[in-house]
Amino acid sequence: MQIVLIGMFLVGIVHRNVSVIVNSAIGVMVSFLPAILQRDYGLPMNPGLTLWITAAVFFHALGTVAVPGSGVSFYQSFWWWDHLTHALSASVVAAVGYTTVRAIDLHTEQLSFPPKFMVVFTVLFVVAFGVLWEILEFLLGIITPLYIGGSILTQYGLTDTMMDLIFDAVGGLIVGLWGSASLSGLTDALVDKLERQ
Repeated sequence: MQIVLIGMFLVGIVHRNVSVIVNSAIGVMVSFLPAILQRDYGLPMNPGLTLWITAAVFFHALGTVAVPGSGVSFYQSFWWWDHLTHALSASVVAAVGYTTVRAIDLHTEQLSFPPKFMVVFTVLFVVAFGVLWEILEFLLGIITPLYIGGSILTQYGLTDTMMDLIFDAVGGLIVGLWGSASLSGLTDALVDKLERQ
């Protein structure tokens, strides 16, 4: 995926497509994040977690590239692409929120978060982040064409924004319900780090 992201970056440069350049460059940087977290902070980033994080940025960046032979992007060609990328990206954001709060819950005796609270918290956390993302998307849609001649992110109206938030909530709900099974190793590592400090 990293090689394809680098290829997309080069294609973006050749075609002078700002959206492809920025989104693929950010994707490449984020794809190195699991290795940095493991090497520098000792957090266990198994292949599944690494694939999960990389897939989220990969499919988002790929969505900005034109489908071969069509001249329009994956986002514009497939109605479901935006839903897929929002749910996947939201699940990564939800995993960060879930893991952090669960680690704090396990670390301290002053707090106790029941499982139902963790589900609700995870969904609300990711929806709040999604609202911030939609505001950023809206602002970039106004500002970037004025200064760089193209849009980095595109907002397609109120229905698009509401559907994005719904799929953000779906991603958060999936993590809220099944996060403990997928993220227990990472949570335990965070608890160990907190206890050492």
